[in-house]
Amino acid sequence: MSTSRTVICLLRNDLRLHDNELFHWAQRNAEYIVPLYCFDPRHYVGTYNYNLPKTGPFRLHFLLESIRDLRNTMLSKGSNLVVRRGKPEEVVADLIKQLGSVCTVAFHEEVTSEELNVEKRVKDVCAQMKVKVHTCWGSTLYHRDDLPFHNMSRLPDVYTEFRKAVETQSKVRPLFPTPEQLKPLPQGLEEGAIPTAEDLEQTDISIKPAADPRSAFPCSGGESQALARLKHYFCDTDAVATYKETRNGLIGADYSTKFAPWLAMGCLSPRYIYHQIQQYERERTANQSTYWVIFQLLWRDYFKFVGVKYGNRLFQIKGLQEKSVPWKKDMGLFNAWKEGRTGVPFVDANMRELAMTGFMSNRGRQNVASFLTKDLGLDWRMGAELFEYLLIDHDVCSNYGNWLYSAGIGNDPRENRKFNMIKQGLDYDNNGDYVRQWVPELQGIRGADVHAPWTLSTASLSHAHVTLGETYPTPIVMAPEWSRHVNKKPSGTGPSPRGKKGPSHTSKQHRDRGIDFYFSRSKNL
Repeated sequence: MSTSRTVICLLRNDLRLHDNELFHWAQRNAEYIVPLYCFDPRHYVGTYNYNLPKTGPFRLHFLLESIRDLRNTMLSKGSNLVVRRGKPEEVVADLIKQLGSVCTVAFHEEVTSEELNVEKRVKDVCAQMKVKVHTCWGSTLYHRDDLPFHNMSRLPDVYTEFRKAVETQSKVRPLFPTPEQLKPLPQGLEEGAIPTAEDLEQTDISIKPAADPRSAFPCSGGESQALARLKHYFCDTDAVATYKETRNGLIGADYSTKFAPWLAMGCLSPRYIYHQIQQYERERTANQSTYWVIFQLLWRDYFKFVGVKYGNRLFQIKGLQEKSVPWKKDMGLFNAWKEGRTGVPFVDANMRELAMTGFMSNRGRQNVASFLTKDLGLDWRMGAELFEYLLIDHDVCSNYGNWLYSAGIGNDPRENRKFNMIKQGLDYDNNGDYVRQWVPELQGIRGADVHAPWTLSTASLSHAHVTLGETYPTPIVMAPEWSRHVNKKPSGTGPSPRGKKGPSHTSKQHRDRGIDFYFSRSKNL
């Protein structure tokens, strides 16, 4: 048996070398390091309630790119990424037996039950085989141990209270340095092939993750791409300096940071973003927009800590508030919503963008979630599980936390918040460019009229080559409050630019309204 000290670094949602405590610790405590990623078969089964695929084609494609990128980075630093297909606890047990020199298995701690169960099983295996376990916390901007609450049970149930407390009483930790060279793999250890979607039996014939020229997220997975995106958004374009004004956009790559997919897989550290913001503010400018990026990272932290506090209540139908709501489970209504054929153009455009690209804007997510839960009255978990399936940037705590929020059974200080689909469309796509981009059968309807085609005359529809109920659905539901805004549409005369690169037309009075979803007391959203 070898007497050398080998550490297995079990990677999950931490696919990076920069600001990664696992490697920082292992470099100091091992002669050999095994960076290990397991394609866990439990990630490729159905969701809990509605049996949708857990990992959809867009996220899998992004994951495979991220794994390839991390392997290349490690090869350049004298190591390699070991890839295996199998349950982590079984793969780890096999490697401990095979190598005979493993002293420690190290991993980042996660939050929710499925991930915690994996951690428990790995710990059990290590205990049986007399191998130590070393764990780190590295998924949030503020470290769990630095929160100004004596116990997670004291975490505030309102975001504003959390934000004010951490901003005044906590500090963001410094970055862990990126190793110049990594300790090598033990001799003779095979790297393992990176599987394909076909290998993992994840070939949804209805969805092919091909690049769509309309996509607002035309980016690839991996730490290298994440760092390049940050450089582009901060240094090359200064887009970060106008983020607060543009973040409610709908068209183009630069209306928002688009960091979320890399954050979700751990290709990008939230602390790295924070320290880059600090540097940008010192060297270029500090304004509301630069702060707003940190504000959004704090939301991500908050949902993660809410997951720690509430555990599986995050997934239960009654939510955090234990509130009984008579949710419907009408699959006809759900499929219309899922497929973007509700007859409400702003909803349909967003749902089609999601289905075709794996991405949807923050503004769009708020609206389609409100439509599903408040207008259709459907079980919020149907929406949450569809998002889990399709989103490139699915993060379990943020996704389920936001859906609970929309359903009115999560962390929301207000009651009965409901979005008005017509008003929202007019506010954030006031010329209809976004709708026409994703709902091509309505391209003949000019201007803002496209948001409510059922209000147009037969002659106008005929001129636009639209027949409601045939070429485009009639609305599956009509909310009475929509009528207040139908007659306030800007004139539909004159041509409108289509597929414009950059933010969709967001009228000036709405550009600063990124926060309305969370704090406005108005019921007229």
